[in-house]
Amino acid sequence: MSADRPADGFQDAGLLSPVRAGTPVEAAVGDPAWLQAMLDAEAALARAQARCGTVPAAAAAAIGAAARAEHLDVRALALAARETANPVVGLVKALTAVVAARSPEAAEYVHRGSTSQDVLDTGAMLVAARALRLITADLRAAADALGELAAEHRDTPMAGRTLALHAVPTTFGLKAAGWRLLVLDSADRLERLAATGLPVSLGGAAGTLAGYLQYAGPDADPADLLERLVAAFAAETGLAVPVLPWHALRTPVADLGAALAHTAGALGKIAADVLVLARTEIGEVAEPGGAGRGASSAMPHKRNPVLATLIRSAALQVPALASVLVQCLPHEDERSAGVWHAEWQPLRECLRLTGGAAHTAVELVRGLAVHPDRMRTNLAATGGLLVSERVSASLAPRLGKAAARDLLTAASARAAGTGRPLADVLAETPEAAGAFTPAELAALLDPAGYTGLAGPLVDRALAAGRTRPGPPTGKDTS
Repeated sequence: MSADRPADGFQDAGLLSPVRAGTPVEAAVGDPAWLQAMLDAEAALARAQARCGTVPAAAAAAIGAAARAEHLDVRALALAARETANPVVGLVKALTAVVAARSPEAAEYVHRGSTSQDVLDTGAMLVAARALRLITADLRAAADALGELAAEHRDTPMAGRTLALHAVPTTFGLKAAGWRLLVLDSADRLERLAATGLPVSLGGAAGTLAGYLQYAGPDADPADLLERLVAAFAAETGLAVPVLPWHALRTPVADLGAALAHTAGALGKIAADVLVLARTEIGEVAEPGGAGRGASSAMPHKRNPVLATLIRSAALQVPALASVLVQCLPHEDERSAGVWHAEWQPLRECLRLTGGAAHTAVELVRGLAVHPDRMRTNLAATGGLLVSERVSASLAPRLGKAAARDLLTAASARAAGTGRPLADVLAETPEAAGAFTPAELAALLDPAGYTGLAGPLVDRALAAGRTRPGPPTGKDTS
């Protein structure tokens, strides 16, 4: 095998995209799966036409039996698509040949009245539906694990950080509850799309369904055929019924891209936080280990946070890819030359990168090691500066808000400049020394006592999450 001629089946093995390599979503959106989805669309269309009496039931059955990806050569179809700009033309020809070899009389009913975009767009929605089931299952699993983390660490104090620096104390439970809420928001968005936002595509050559009507015969009632055929096609695929043919109305694809971008970003927030907290000098969390995981090619001592790294890589890519899908909304005419075609690969990448990130996130959060001892050490790292806000607020009734703030600003600067604890500096300040006993000042400067409503907020978030609906039920389109 030469370097410029990869072996069939390995044109895209995920070498440069490890976040999705080997994950369930990879198989769900690969070339064989996409081919099968388009064949499923062809078979479902024939069954829908049989329901409406425009295709013999026996022919529809023969088409369905022949519409299996293993009967076709996906690489040959890809190469043939260079001559037609889409893979459906070659697919129809190949499928017709398979049907003809088994049932010659059924062959004339393959793709009857249809057009390439009906098949490819419906296939794309089937691929998306199948991928979304995998993604949302992983999101729900990750949310469950995050709920356990949030409950376990409801009152575990840690340094809250803003603009990269210590701000005021928070709890790890509140951080985990926030991660969980983002994940649940993403799952809700994807489940709503799966339930109502993935429509069949049925428009014929220019969105008028003229071919379908023509083959129905001169006595067909156009309005009746429209309602029955679209509804039957949707029922056969498990997809939604569109108001209009959407060849040039790309809301379903743009919405899907936006929801996947949100999901990748939500998972990326978790990854970004883990990467910060896992830094050697912080050490508040650690990824789950495994033989060889995180190994460096040069530094034997390192165990890199690879799961968070993979998730973050997807989070940075998916929004950019989704922007292509939104950019494709301005289709010209009744079908675009090039704009429609530009959607396919970015859509697949959005699905498989997000799916890979979701699958990886389950492993990350289920095995995340939390180190409260390091959190306590880091809370004490600034000698009480972390709770200067609390002391300022306690002094405000006696000195006034502005004066109290000025006093703490000056004291904090002296403490930071000299390396002395804030308590010692304040004890030398007449205003503070006169306001608090040493024991009261020590209590005020205890970070664990200044986590505000973090605990109740965790309780609130966990209670709200438990009321969220599960995934929608419907016809299995796998």
